[in-house]
Amino acid sequence: MSQVAKKAGYQESADPVIHRIRITLTSRNVKNLEKVCSDLVLRAKDKQLRVKGPVRMPTKRLAITTRKTPNGQGSKTWDRFEMKIHKRLVDLYSPSEIVKQITSIAIEPGVDVEVTIANE
Repeated sequence: MSQVAKKAGYQESADPVIHRIRITLTSRNVKNLEKVCSDLVLRAKDKQLRVKGPVRMPTKRLAITTRKTPNGQGSKTWDRFEMKIHKRLVDLYSPSEIVKQITSIAIEPGVDVEVTIANE
């Protein structure tokens, strides 16, 4: 194994490592969710980043059917309640320092944001 001598004044190129950043957005309100998605993608494209998404995931539908009367007497009437949970995925390819600038947008109330970083 031979050692390679480095020249004086030589610096290695310090290109930032590109990460795949997956941002998962969930909400019960579609309008707020779509607004946050569009703001996020717009800011990423302003910085000339590679963006994939928003990918619309299947909506989760949580349903509960219950009797209206508390004691079981009277007519057999039922109430049906449901909650829909919408989910979007956005993939960004950028250095991890830039993500903080992009995600500093005003997030609408009721929108949950989860950020995961993976090496490319």
